[in-house]
Amino acid sequence: MKTQFASLKIKFILLVGIITTLLTACSTISPMLPGGTDSQVLSSKLPRAQANNLPAGGLDLLVSGNTAFALDLYQQLDNLQGNLFFSPYSISSALAMTYAGAQGATAEEMAATLHFQLGEDKLHPAFNVLDQHLTALANSDIPEDQGDPFQLKLANAIWGQKDFHFEDIFLDTLAENYGAGLRLLDYIQQPEESRQDINKWVSDQTQDKIKDLIPQGAIDSNTRMVLSNAIYFKATWLEPFNKDNTEAGIFTGLNGEQLSATMMQQGSTPSLLYYQGDGYQAVELPYVGGEVSMLILLPDQGNFQAFESGLSGEVLSWVEDSLIYTPVNVTMPKFEYASEISLADTLSAMGMPTAFSDLADFSGMTGNKDLFISDVFHKAYINVNEEGTEAAAATAVIMSLTSMPVNPVELVIDRPFLFLIREQTTKTILFMGRVVSP
Repeated sequence: MKTQFASLKIKFILLVGIITTLLTACSTISPMLPGGTDSQVLSSKLPRAQANNLPAGGLDLLVSGNTAFALDLYQQLDNLQGNLFFSPYSISSALAMTYAGAQGATAEEMAATLHFQLGEDKLHPAFNVLDQHLTALANSDIPEDQGDPFQLKLANAIWGQKDFHFEDIFLDTLAENYGAGLRLLDYIQQPEESRQDINKWVSDQTQDKIKDLIPQGAIDSNTRMVLSNAIYFKATWLEPFNKDNTEAGIFTGLNGEQLSATMMQQGSTPSLLYYQGDGYQAVELPYVGGEVSMLILLPDQGNFQAFESGLSGEVLSWVEDSLIYTPVNVTMPKFEYASEISLADTLSAMGMPTAFSDLADFSGMTGNKDLFISDVFHKAYINVNEEGTEAAAATAVIMSLTSMPVNPVELVIDRPFLFLIREQTTKTILFMGRVVSP
C-alpha cells in the first residue's frame, strides 16, 4: 500500500463497472430498470445459469489468470503518486463482458493482456461460477457475538443505445454468465442524462461509496454501449482492534518524512498467519467467518520500492506457502481514501491497443466492426478502522462508434428547390416553400 494513509483522498478511476457498446436483440423488454432508473430493459430470454457444471481446473485457471493480470496492472500503476487502491476483480469482470463481443486480433490481444487461459465456451461460465461463489460467502452463518454479518455484493449491467442492433448470442452470453440485461438509454439525444442514470446505478449498488464513476463528457452521441460492474464489501475483523488503544502516532514516509497518523492496536496477542522474509514481513488479518482476509506485505524501511517492483505471482505464492500461525501484536494506521483512474492508455500499453483504435473488432456485439473502447474508468473506496473494513469499486468500459471511412455525397444546391419545416415527433409541416430565384 502507498503511504500517507491518514486523511488522504486520492481520486482513482479504473474500469470496475461500466462498458459502453451498441446492443439490440430479440428478447423481452421490461418497462423499468431494477437499478433505480425508469429506462427499459431488453433482456435475453435465457436465465442466469446455475453455477454447478464447470469442468475441473477451470476455476483455478481463471483465478490464476486474474491474479496475473492484477499484478501486471499494479506494476503499470505503481508510478502514480500517493495511495493506490483498485478492484482487479471488478476490472476483469467488466472487460470479460466486453471480450464476449471481441473477434480476431482484438480478442487475441485482450485474452493475452487479461491472462484469459480458457476458451470462451469455458471462460464465461467460469466467471459465472466464481461470481456466484463469492456472492454466496455473504450467506455464511456467523455467530452473533462475533460481529456484524459479512457483506459482499456484486452486480453487472449493460447499457445500450435504444433502437440499435445487438447480436442475440452476445446478449445470451452476458445474461447466462453475468446476470446482465440490456438497459436501454438514448446516448444520441440524451448523453448527459444517460451518464447520470449509469452513475446512479453504480452509487446504488455500492451504498453511495462510488459516485460519479463516469465523468462529464465521457459519454456523447457516439456512445452505443456501457458495460458496468460494481462491487461492495464490508466485514468485521475476527480479532478487532481495541478503540481504547487507538492513539496519535508517526508514520514514516517513502523518503523518511515523519507523518502524523492515527494508529490502531489490537487489545490481545492473537495467533495470526505471519512470515518474515528477506527484507519484508507478511501478516494475514482474517475477517469474521474466515472466508476473507487482508494480507499485509510490509517491506523493511528503505526497501519498499525494490519490493514493490519485484512483486510477482511467484513471490505471492511463496509468501502464501510460508505463512505460519504466530502470536503477533499488530499496530497499524486507520485509513480512508478514494482513488480513480482512466485505464485506456494503461491497458493499451499492456498489450491490447487494437481494442482502443478504429481497427477494433467487436463484431460479436453488433455484427459489424463499428465499435471500439473509447475509455475504461475505475473508481474505488476503502475505509479501514478498528471494527473492520468497508470497500467498494466500480468499472466502466465505454464503447463508441468507430470513424468508418465514408465517401461523402457532393450536394450543390444551385437550382430551384422546395423545403419544408416540420415538427419532428408528429412530422407536422409547420412551413413549406420553394426557392426558384434566391
